[in-house]
Amino acid sequence: MAAQTTPADNRNQLQSQTYQLAALDQDFILGESTRGIRLQLEYAKVEEALRAWGVRSTVVVFGSARVHEGGPPRHAAWYRQAREFARIVSERAGAKTANGPVRDNVIATGGGPGLMEAANRGAFEAGAPSIGFNITLVHEQQPNAYSTPELTFRFQYFAIRKMHLAMRANALVVFPGGFGTLDEMFEILTLKQTAILSQIPILLFDQSYWRSLLNLDVLVSESLIAPQDTSLFMFANDVEQAWTLLKQHLLCAFSPRQDSP
Repeated sequence: MAAQTTPADNRNQLQSQTYQLAALDQDFILGESTRGIRLQLEYAKVEEALRAWGVRSTVVVFGSARVHEGGPPRHAAWYRQAREFARIVSERAGAKTANGPVRDNVIATGGGPGLMEAANRGAFEAGAPSIGFNITLVHEQQPNAYSTPELTFRFQYFAIRKMHLAMRANALVVFPGGFGTLDEMFEILTLKQTAILSQIPILLFDQSYWRSLLNLDVLVSESLIAPQDTSLFMFANDVEQAWTLLKQHLLCAFSPRQDSP
């Protein structure tokens, strides 16, 4: 057995990965055993930032990332309407601290391009903050330029992102979209159907689009949902109609300093 030599100093110990503080060890933090901690961190970081900004409630806007301002006429119209809707809500419903330091009905989106950008843009143009709940994807989704930087978040886990989208929602407005929009919409519909989420209004924008896409009468005829479940949401075809349908619910959350329109 070879004789062991005495180390000249403790350099090897200091440089060992196991000697790093656990909170600073990226390999450990991003490892399999710490997934639960990462879920907690994604919840807590966002919660802390929203509280610091006084965000008590939100109006969540879903819609396609593939719809652009300069797209086909129908797409351009959806973009314009999402932008205008978010501007109106941000001006009239408490996002600009009409209730002192507390903000109500702050526009919140998935933080990406398309109709999400349009909604964040409308809030930005109203001089109000808005939230972007972005997600890490295989094909990276960059945040749009209009969400408030201090309220723009990046998630690894869809579950925590969805929880933050739902937990402060005072209303859900769904513009036309694809798989992602449908996934988020049906998640909220299920929470409302099962009374896990409070009875917030759910508004689908552009009735012709949604009627052509969803045939819920099939689910009713097969006894897979109750007839009253088709009343879990409303339709709107223009911005002022959407505001009229939502106004009473949104404004009951706070007492503005002056009458809102």
